[in-house]
Amino acid sequence: MKISSPPVKSPATGNVAGTRADGVNGAGVSNSTSAAGKSAVDLSPAARHLANLQDADNDINVARVQEIRDALASGQLKIDPSRIADGLLASVRDLLK
Repeated sequence: MKISSPPVKSPATGNVAGTRADGVNGAGVSNSTSAAGKSAVDLSPAARHLANLQDADNDINVARVQEIRDALASGQLKIDPSRIADGLLASVRDLLK
């Protein structure tokens, strides 16, 4: 007696793993198809907020950086090493809690 495994279906010809007939995939996101055949995904408000945070224009406040550079160059900005050390120690204490 010979034991053989059932034939494997190609994803192009059969159902793709992880999809359901009711239009909802395994992750709980509903798939909606437009007339052109493209899929659309509705994002939650939290996901939209996170996507907006990825905007590279919001990474650096260029105006504030220039203000600090100018203040350093003119001698108006004084660096207090003890204040920096106190802040670092406070951060370490918070991390060790």
